[in-house]
Amino acid sequence: MTGPGTPLRVGLVGYGLAGSVFHAPLITTTPGMVLDTVVTSRAERRAAARAALGDRIRFAARPEELWERAGALDLVVIASPNRTHVPIATAALRAGLPVVVDKPIAGTAAEARALAALAEERGLVLSVFHNRRWDNDFLTLRGLLADGALGEVRRFESRFERWRPEPKGGWRESGDPADLGGLLYDLGSHLVDQALTLFGPAVRVYAEADVRRPGAEADDDTFLALTHAGGVRSHLYMNAAAAQLGPRFRVLGSRAGYVKYGLDPQEADLRAGRLPGGGGPWGVEPESLRGRLGSGESPATGGGTPVPTLPGDYPAYYAAVAAAVRGEGPVPVTAGQAAAALDVLEAAGRSARDGVTVEIDR
Repeated sequence: MTGPGTPLRVGLVGYGLAGSVFHAPLITTTPGMVLDTVVTSRAERRAAARAALGDRIRFAARPEELWERAGALDLVVIASPNRTHVPIATAALRAGLPVVVDKPIAGTAAEARALAALAEERGLVLSVFHNRRWDNDFLTLRGLLADGALGEVRRFESRFERWRPEPKGGWRESGDPADLGGLLYDLGSHLVDQALTLFGPAVRVYAEADVRRPGAEADDDTFLALTHAGGVRSHLYMNAAAAQLGPRFRVLGSRAGYVKYGLDPQEADLRAGRLPGGGGPWGVEPESLRGRLGSGESPATGGGTPVPTLPGDYPAYYAAVAAAVRGEGPVPVTAGQAAAALDVLEAAGRSARDGVTVEIDR
C-alpha cells in the first residue's frame, strides 16, 4: 500500500469498450489515483491507450504479469469480457490486491458470494462497477423519494431501450451461455441494481426474453416484473430493437408521478473523449429533458412541473473506491449487493425459459 499522499497505483485489465471509455478516463481523473498498467495483448488497443494515456503507461500481455508485481500496485480493475471476471478477480484477491470488477461480477450469485467471502478472508476491498447509481436521473429520483414528493410508490418503470436493428456481433451478443452475453446480464444488471437500491429486495420475478433481430444469438428484447418485499412493483425493459423509445423512468405514487425521458449524458461525453474536470461542459443535460412531476395529466401534453435534474456523478464512484482502499470510507457497491442483483437475474432467466413466476428465497 502506498503511503499517505501517494497516489494509488492501478492496474487495468482490458482496454475494450469498458476499459477505454469508462474505467481509464475515470481512474485518470480521480484525485489520488494513477493508472499504472493496462493489460491487453492487442497492438491496436495498446496504440489507442498510448495515445489517450501518454508514454508513461505500462503494458502487460496477461493479467498474471500484474500478480508478479503485486507489491507495486494498490488496486486492480477488471474490465475484460464477462466470462473472465471470476477467475481474474479470484487471482487478484489471492495475490493480495483490492479489486474493482465491471458488472456483472459473475454469472451466478453463488460465484459472487464466493468472491465476497474471499475478499473478506483476505481483508481486501472488492467492489462492482454499477456506475448507473450515479446517473443524473437516478440521483434526481432518489432525491424525490427521500423528500416524499411521490407519496407511497406503487409502480416503478425503468427502461434502457435502443434502436440497433443490426447486431454488432462480438461476445456481448454471443449465444454461448459462458459468455454471459445478451441484454439480461448487460443492461439488466443496471436496471435490477437500481430497482433494488431504490425499493429493497425482490421476492418474486416474472420475465420474458426474446431474440428479435435476424442473425442475433442472445436476448435483445427482455422484460422483467419484480415484486419487492415492501410491495412496490418494478417493470424493467431492455431492448436493442425499439423503434420508438419509451421514458427512461415512469414512477407512480399515491401523491404524484415522475416521468423522465432521455439518457444521462455522461456516457456520451466519455465516448466523445470529454473528461470530468476537463474545463469544458461535461455531463450537462438540456432543460428540455427535465423530468416532470405531477398527477392527473400526461407530461406529453404539458402536465406536471419540470424538475431540475441533479448532475450525474460517475467520478464519485472511484473517489469512494480510493477512500475504501485507504481505509477511509465504505466500499461503494459491494459484492453482496451485486449478488442480490444476480439472484434476480438468475430467477429471470428461469422464468423466461420456463414461462413461470419464480420466487426468490430471502
